[in-house]
Amino acid sequence: MLAKLSTTWKLLLKLLGPEILLSSLKSIHSFPHSPSHLVLMHRHEHQLRKTTKKLHNRMKILQSTLLLLLFVPLIKPAPPTQQNTDNFEEILFTRDYEDQYLDGKNIKKKESMITPDEKSLQLQKDESSTSLPLKKENDEMPTCLLCVCLSGSVYCEEVDIEVVPPLPKESAYLYARFNKIKKLTAKDFAEIPNLRRLDFTGNLIEDIEDTTFSKLSLLEELTLAENQLLKLPVLPPKLTLFNAKYNKIKSRGIKANTFKKLSNLSFLYLDHNALESVPLNLPESLRVIHLQFNNITSITDDTFCKANDTRYIRNRIEEIRLEGNPIALGKHPNSFICLKRLPVGSYF
Repeated sequence: MLAKLSTTWKLLLKLLGPEILLSSLKSIHSFPHSPSHLVLMHRHEHQLRKTTKKLHNRMKILQSTLLLLLFVPLIKPAPPTQQNTDNFEEILFTRDYEDQYLDGKNIKKKESMITPDEKSLQLQKDESSTSLPLKKENDEMPTCLLCVCLSGSVYCEEVDIEVVPPLPKESAYLYARFNKIKKLTAKDFAEIPNLRRLDFTGNLIEDIEDTTFSKLSLLEELTLAENQLLKLPVLPPKLTLFNAKYNKIKSRGIKANTFKKLSNLSFLYLDHNALESVPLNLPESLRVIHLQFNNITSITDDTFCKANDTRYIRNRIEEIRLEGNPIALGKHPNSFICLKRLPVGSYF
């Protein structure tokens, strides 16, 4: 019976709500009831009052939060103090100044980008009226930046130079191999009297002035291999080594007295050229003579020896190479009588 009553109370609470149910309970109290009914009614009434209090509290909290949400956006912050406003104005002023400064910079940059075009147009007009030859970067650079200078030695190898660069006065050795030099002149070495070795291997040299090496009294080694030479210049007197292999030199390009006065010349390399005969008046000092792969077709008794002196012996010569020439050395036996060793070449 009590269980049924509790379920009915719960249903009434859900349907009517706590306030209506309380008011109805007050009217019910006036009627006579049994003790068990009264206990149950008091208990449910106590629970209803608790729930109503909780609901009222929750309603108050909801109302306060709603009011805060409504009025907070309308509240304005308090005005800043005098010190803050001053700082704020300074910040604004600096920002405006920086913006103007940057804008000014950009304008200057734009102007600088525009002005070269106008100048270039003016320069083009000037150049059209008077055209000047342009210099290459290698010609304008100092020699010891373009090349390597080490205690009297200058190394200008594979730097694509077309002329001999201005050398330091104390230079003694110049290595200018594998470049694009086409001509050698007397001016190239006029102020460098201490040169002892010159190497121009692998260039494009076609012409050398006769007086190019005339003032180089100390020059001992001269290498002109792998160029485009057709003739030889006057050679300096103290030369010990001369190398002009792999050129286009013909016999008419070598004067009769080119080697006569070179009393110190020990090594002569003229192989892989276009010589038709062995050069005349070769000095007694020679130890090695390379004449292979030319067009030599004849040799006389005076080429290496002395026809009028059968007792003459050429002691210093160690090697003569004549292979690759259209000549049978066996047909000229008297040409090698004075030699300790026979030349290298074809004898039949």
